[in-house]
Amino acid sequence: MKKPVLLALAAAATLFACGKSAPELSQPKANPLFIESHLSFLADDLLEGRDTGSRGHDIASLYIAKQLQGLGLKGGAADGSFYQQVPLRKALLVPGSAKLSFQFDDQVQELSYPQQFFSGPSLQQTSVALTAPMVFVGYGLVSEAFGLNDYADLDVTGKVVVMLAGLPAKLPSEERAYLGSMKTEFAAERGAVGILTVHTPEQEKTRPYANSLLYLNTPSMTWLNADGEPGRGFPQLQGSAYLHPEAAKTLFAASGKSLDEIFAQLEQDATPQGFALNGTVSLQSESSHQNVTSPNVLALLPGSDPSLKDEVVVLSAHSDHIGLANDLRTNDKVNNGAMDNAAGTAILLETARLFAALPAAPKRSILFVALTGEEKGLLGADYFAKNPPVAVEKLVANVNLDMPVLLYPFADLIAFGANHSTLGEVVARAAEKEGIKLSADPMPEQAIFTRSDHFRLVQQGVPAVFLMTGFTSQDPAQDGGKIWGSFFAKHYHKPSDDIPSLERDYGPIRYDAGAVFTDINFNIALDVANAAQRPLWRKDSFFTGVFGRPDNSEQ
Repeated sequence: MKKPVLLALAAAATLFACGKSAPELSQPKANPLFIESHLSFLADDLLEGRDTGSRGHDIASLYIAKQLQGLGLKGGAADGSFYQQVPLRKALLVPGSAKLSFQFDDQVQELSYPQQFFSGPSLQQTSVALTAPMVFVGYGLVSEAFGLNDYADLDVTGKVVVMLAGLPAKLPSEERAYLGSMKTEFAAERGAVGILTVHTPEQEKTRPYANSLLYLNTPSMTWLNADGEPGRGFPQLQGSAYLHPEAAKTLFAASGKSLDEIFAQLEQDATPQGFALNGTVSLQSESSHQNVTSPNVLALLPGSDPSLKDEVVVLSAHSDHIGLANDLRTNDKVNNGAMDNAAGTAILLETARLFAALPAAPKRSILFVALTGEEKGLLGADYFAKNPPVAVEKLVANVNLDMPVLLYPFADLIAFGANHSTLGEVVARAAEKEGIKLSADPMPEQAIFTRSDHFRLVQQGVPAVFLMTGFTSQDPAQDGGKIWGSFFAKHYHKPSDDIPSLERDYGPIRYDAGAVFTDINFNIALDVANAAQRPLWRKDSFFTGVFGRPDNSEQ
């Protein structure tokens, strides 16, 4: 039997005892050995990359549930169990079925797949056959707060909108990320029937077009409501595709416009004006659908205060990863997801052990949630947020863990969303207690605020932060930013995000740093759980106006 599995099984046998022997300690501390044990098991080849709906992820979920049960926690799902099963639809694009063409008067231009365009499977229908006129809508953004309306004076009803990938750099990072996540909704609300997205030179710098082709055969997924229909998405949007800029140049030229001039506007941080495009677009594809289920794991530590125990602090991390690789260039097919997000899940489990070790439960209840489907579009989080085990108004805060890079002794912490609610003050206090400072978002261009599970709770009005290791190292011989950047470039979403590969490149995994991260996570949640006042959205935050409620916003 492999050493990581033996480590995990040994920890499983002792977790309950450790959780129950600690009440004599007023402030339990995280143990790096437990983090190593959990991470080693969850990132093992036996779990085959923990893909959503796979046997490997089911094994991971069982492991997580039994660890939480062994700590004496209660099942946190609505039925009292540890599982909230998420019904899902899995869609695959039928090979050779994607076709896209433009027609200008009598001239038809067929685009080649995937060199000039690519398209994913449809989650709404098995057959797409769309022909419609087109309208260019710039970035496709709408925001009264920032004076944006890329649809002003444009009629897009029954038409395919053509929009630029990316977002204006002049917008604040997190607001920018939110508006970017709303592009599809903005188009649907205005009557569009399809979307073509144009790759830009700026996007090429951060997410090259060629890199996207590695994921062409990846299935799409969505959760299903009680009627068996997709819980997210817009049925009137019949099709979409992503265009290589060279293919898009022909489209704009047919309307007497220069795409290069539009790209030049972007370099000046100007906002391109929309206009109707000549001709029509035809988009066709076939998709196969399969219904599957995958669990969120929920465990509850009931609160001790009679008037506050019905209020719940949610601690979350996603347990899924991306499964097996399609890359023919490597013999290693397992995307282990050691940092993404076995590390975050291991820290969540160790945080649960610390709470179980307290001599008395905190005033508010703590709900530990290992979420499925993050890699498929925050699906488990969205299902949880739309179907919480208690009224959503009772969820007072969410602290989410995703991809803490435990490859150096971090000296600072990133808390995405911290400036939008009073949670930011709590995070700063908890970090300072461990000698860690709070830093601003070092990668605003990545729009990370909308790219992890906490955002689905934000959309339901719950103040939330997403914690990530910062770019500063306590070891002067190590540049944390360079290590983080190297990990992201070489190992993120690749089979080499596994323990042997990472230790070969960076030295031993820093489970001690994971323990520091755990103690911070624990103290944030403990502070919120015992505070007289629940966290509040800041009155000057953009998100207060979008998602805040009178009961959880500064007046």
